[in-house]
Amino acid sequence: MDLLRHLRFFVAVAEEGHFGHAADRLGMTQPPLSQGVQRLENRLGVTLLTRSSRGVRLTTAGADLLPRARTLLAGADEFAEAARRQRENRGAVRIGVIAALGDRQVAGLVAALRAAAPEPSARTVIVSTAPTIDLVDAVASGRLDCAVVHHPALLGDLRTSSVVKIPRRLLVPADHPAAAKKYSIRALRGLVCATAPRAHGTAAFDLLVDTLRERGLDPEFLPAPGDRDALSAVAAGRAFALSTDPEVRAPGVAVVAAGEELALRVRVVWPDPAPQPDVCEALEVALRELA
Repeated sequence: MDLLRHLRFFVAVAEEGHFGHAADRLGMTQPPLSQGVQRLENRLGVTLLTRSSRGVRLTTAGADLLPRARTLLAGADEFAEAARRQRENRGAVRIGVIAALGDRQVAGLVAALRAAAPEPSARTVIVSTAPTIDLVDAVASGRLDCAVVHHPALLGDLRTSSVVKIPRRLLVPADHPAAAKKYSIRALRGLVCATAPRAHGTAAFDLLVDTLRERGLDPEFLPAPGDRDALSAVAAGRAFALSTDPEVRAPGVAVVAAGEELALRVRVVWPDPAPQPDVCEALEVALRELA
């Protein structure tokens, strides 16, 4: 006898209070449902339900066993779901990236990870984009195999690669004087800085603030979690922003080469021991190619 199947019969009848309604819920006819509950009762040696012309009621034994049946079924469903995830994630690599990496850079990382696999066609790369603080937590808890995060950042006990500096472009309103001048941070006066909120990476945000102040600029900051938000603010004529995308283009936006001091500083982090050491190494190599 299929115990789980017959437990589903019992739970459905108990919750519906009627064999006909339970049969509709289960997508079956009433006779095999009734027979299935009887087989379950015979196997257990107890009567679970009392039947009448008006429906069914739980016996004392049935009322006691119903919560246990629900627990067993929930556990079986969780088991099946976990197996499904294992099946789907077989050969999968789970990486995290910060939003400061552009779409082209992320696509390049994914392609590199697949190319580095013994069987590239069999490797699936699952990418999550989140603030550094969340990525660090996800790697530490095992939800991600590794991640690209801001530097500097608090990393706890995670292992890390050396720092990689990725060049950034300065985005300014097309009609702003800074668009026509040679690169100068001071030329950005009067514009706010559209960048990721400080909560996304406190230390990295503070480093940007210090870098700008050291060069004579103390702007206000406009939260811009991603490139779309930053581009919109720049196109509106109110802000400047930084982008790692070498081909970024947008109406109303001028692109100016920025100095090395404004490069995006990142590193790869992973737990110790690394769940997939080859992946961490391949990710670091791919990241350096972006620099």
